Amino acid sequence: MKNHHTQPLIDLLRKTHHAEWEATPSAQEAIGWLNDLVHFLFPSNHLPKQSSYEGILKKNQIDLENILLSYLDVREIDIEGVVEAFYVSLGELYQDLRLDASKIYECDPAATSVNEVIVSYPGFYAITVYRIANRLTQLNISVLPRIISEYAHGKTGVDIHPNATIGVPFMIDHGTGIVIGATSIIGNNVSIYQGVTLGALQVAKELSDTKRHPTVEDNVVIYARTTILGGKTVIGKNSIIGGSVFLTKSVEPNSQVFNTHQLRITSKNEIFQEKPILSEVH
Repeated sequence: MKNHHTQPLIDLLRKTHHAEWEATPSAQEAIGWLNDLVHFLFPSNHLPKQSSYEGILKKNQIDLENILLSYLDVREIDIEGVVEAFYVSLGELYQDLRLDASKIYECDPAATSVNEVIVSYPGFYAITVYRIANRLTQLNISVLPRIISEYAHGKTGVDIHPNATIGVPFMIDHGTGIVIGATSIIGNNVSIYQGVTLGALQVAKELSDTKRHPTVEDNVVIYARTTILGGKTVIGKNSIIGGSVFLTKSVEPNSQVFNTHQLRITSKNEIFQEKPILSEVH
């Protein structure tokens, strides 16, 4: 039976869904393509046969081309050229990721090998997806980089916008709660710990074309739960930013920035020996 009360909604959804699906790739296909590519670069359970490396890579190229063809206008973008350029740069991207993995291993005393980092560390996975998404962004591909970035965000708790600029090597330790905004610039050999935010001082749509997020220069370490805000904020090279710091101003190179909160540490016995102050009852 036709329900006349819901027909306007159905008509609206048909029109809206058609327009949106034409402009959006399938998230399922995008994530499948990403997982196949990551597994090709870093196989975790078995190695491909020598003769199948070429075939696996060719299939991955075809899958990417089909995803792009599903929502991009071939009159506006050279999809075949974009796919070729992406895979030509894949070797350099892979070498960068190996350097990232090595830095994580060198900085983490709990890591037993670089391979352990590659197959099990969420921070490394987040960096891997970022570098793939960022390369697609550099090739002027829209939407797809955000889909795979948000997929990595959901898996790792690390939110890196694909437009951010991040040097090599880069280390994320633990990872959960890290936010790196779209116009952030991070230099080479930077380490970031859990809960760090590189954010904007204010959020307004008219600021979309301005630099809203901080610049972190080479060889900087930023410890847990620190928040750094503002497009004009620069953390100078070779600096150390301690945990739970809130910064909206630039820091000179070779600086150390720490919280000045003081803690009182006593023994349990000392606490219990303290006599409470009692008011007299008359």
